[in-house]
Amino acid sequence: MDLQDCDLSPMKLKVEQELKELIGDMERSLAQMADDNQCVLGNLDQIRRRLAGIEATSASFYLYCYLAPYTDKYLDLSQTIQRLSQRRHGALVVIERTDPLDSWMQRGTMIDAAVSSTLLESIFYPGSPLHDGAVLIRANSIVSAGNVLPLSGSSLVDPNLGTRHRAALGLTEKSDALVLIVSEETGQARFAYKGRLYPLPSV
Repeated sequence: MDLQDCDLSPMKLKVEQELKELIGDMERSLAQMADDNQCVLGNLDQIRRRLAGIEATSASFYLYCYLAPYTDKYLDLSQTIQRLSQRRHGALVVIERTDPLDSWMQRGTMIDAAVSSTLLESIFYPGSPLHDGAVLIRANSIVSAGNVLPLSGSSLVDPNLGTRHRAALGLTEKSDALVLIVSEETGQARFAYKGRLYPLPSV
């Protein structure tokens, strides 16, 4: 099961409506440009933030579609990422899908426990022995933590991206895994899938 089995219509309707409203705002800003007494910088900043919000909403829905067939713990994972993002606790969470990942990862510490927000947050707590590596989730279990992932070798990857993001991209370039990332510098939450990064809502 993948996107073809996921009902995208509610998200598409919501995004369509928000885009239409955004187009209206852009047209009003364009009209204001004719008035030398009007400054549209505030409008442009608002448009940028609204567009980022639409992108994050869409990404969150697609993330659910990508994960639902492979784990029942979408809500736990979503809540965990939001809390880690708010606290700026860096994280790297790998969800195995159909491709086996053992050959692509340097295995860390075996955990073999049910997925829970409490356990994930404790693993990624700053200073924890396992907080720098990746957690591997298979179905509804945390298989291991402190795993090392292959770094992306693509010349197209933004050189400003940190190790977590390059590791997430590296694994998703080689497999159909999905990787959740939280930046400890900014708190920004993203997910990587098929060698690309997508933003996630952080609140």
